[in-house]
Amino acid sequence: MEKFKRLKNEGNDFVKTGEYEEAANKYSECMKLNTEECTVYTNRALCYLKLYKYEEAKRDCDHVLQIEDSNIKAFYRRALAYKGLQVRKKIMAGI
Repeated sequence: MEKFKRLKNEGNDFVKTGEYEEAANKYSECMKLNTEECTVYTNRALCYLKLYKYEEAKRDCDHVLQIEDSNIKAFYRRALAYKGLQVRKKIMAGI
C-alpha cells in the first residue's frame, strides 16, 4: 500500500508540472498494485486527454464507471474523450 501511495503521489507531481506521459506511467504502475482504485484511472484519463489519446482516456473512464457508476470525473473525462474522438473523425474525413 505504501508503494501505491508513493507512485500515485509521483504521478500527481508529474501532472502538476505538465509531464503527462511520465504521470500516466506512474498511474499505470499503481494499477498493477490495485486495479480497483478509481482515482488512478481518472487521473490517467486526464493525462491521456492532455496527450490527445482519446481512445485510451475513454477506456479508463469506462473501467471506472463499471466500478463506480456515478463517478462524476469519469463521466466528464469520458465526454471530453468522445468530443476529442469526434473532432479527430471530422478532421480525418476532411483529408
